[in-house]
Amino acid sequence: MTELEKELTDKFGGRLRTRVNGILIENESILMIKHKMGPKRFFWNVPGGGMKYGSTVEENLKREFREETGLDIRICKFVCAHEYLETPLHAIELFFIVERTGGNLYMGIDPELDGESQLITDLKFLSYQKLQEIHKDEKHPVFWGIKSLNDVRKWNGYFNFENNSIK
Repeated sequence: MTELEKELTDKFGGRLRTRVNGILIENESILMIKHKMGPKRFFWNVPGGGMKYGSTVEENLKREFREETGLDIRICKFVCAHEYLETPLHAIELFFIVERTGGNLYMGIDPELDGESQLITDLKFLSYQKLQEIHKDEKHPVFWGIKSLNDVRKWNGYFNFENNSIK
């Protein structure tokens, strides 16, 4: 296990987390963040992160968006809940459609990790076609089977994709 993988396990593993995620679609492209998960292992997802006790969903999502992207957002619509389970990580994730209200787009940080172990390595708007070019093992499972970005706008419900990693 690499130092980064150990730090991820120590900080986020072995417990159930609640996460909030914001789906920002502009000009038929979706804002995605590339996270380093280990040597030669990356994971693309929309901006978001863990809930802080005592803060609302809206407060948490606005904070995460600001930290990771520099953008201010407004929550427009709840679209789905997803259970992410890849041992040692386990999270219930809430996904929302959001819109930009201000700020300047830049690649931010994950303040839960020290400066040398930053996970965020890239930030960009991806078209549906570019999102499909990313191998499924390197993007969040909710984006595996979509046929267009309109699919994302229509999500409704609870999703659990191939969560079979508990042994």
